[in-house]
Amino acid sequence: MPEQSNDYRVVVFGAAGVGKSSLVLRFVRGTFRETYIPTIEDTYRQVISCDKNICTLQITDTTGSHQFPAMQRLSISKGHAFILVYSVTSRQSMEELQPIYDQICQIKGDIQKIPIMLVGNKSDETQRELDANEGEALASKWKCSFMETSAKMNYNVQELFQELLNLEKRRTVSLQVDGKKSKQQKKKDKLKGKCSVM
Repeated sequence: MPEQSNDYRVVVFGAAGVGKSSLVLRFVRGTFRETYIPTIEDTYRQVISCDKNICTLQITDTTGSHQFPAMQRLSISKGHAFILVYSVTSRQSMEELQPIYDQICQIKGDIQKIPIMLVGNKSDETQRELDANEGEALASKWKCSFMETSAKMNYNVQELFQELLNLEKRRTVSLQVDGKKSKQQKKKDKLKGKCSVM
């Protein structure tokens, strides 16, 4: 039985420089910075609703380096949901996700019930090494969801976190961001009926 605490923990993994921090900062603060600052580990919090109670969405932005395997294992064991990010400009960044995915499987066991999003970031870049269909193929192999994003252009960032919460089947998790729903979101809510951006 997963522990029912007052927070819902999302962990963001990926190689250095793929835009993990940029995605998280764009989602939480609505900002984007052009300069690259390596992360060791940062945690961001946002209020959401879980099973109709207020709880905290805790997003852990992990390091892209492999120097901290114990921190990585701890993040996986504590995480409720995972975002695996690669850059569409780097095939190697996609390949580097395989050992992380394998470790999630090893630590979590049956991952069918665990929300996992594979994310191809930097979709605004013209110098691509990977097409969207390659991301879709890997997601299909891993039995997880897939989305392309651009933290820079704020493309699919909100949708990424909403979709991740929609994948949660163990409890009802809903994203509350700015108190208002767009017409498009209201329409989506009617269709999905599971989780909603408020």
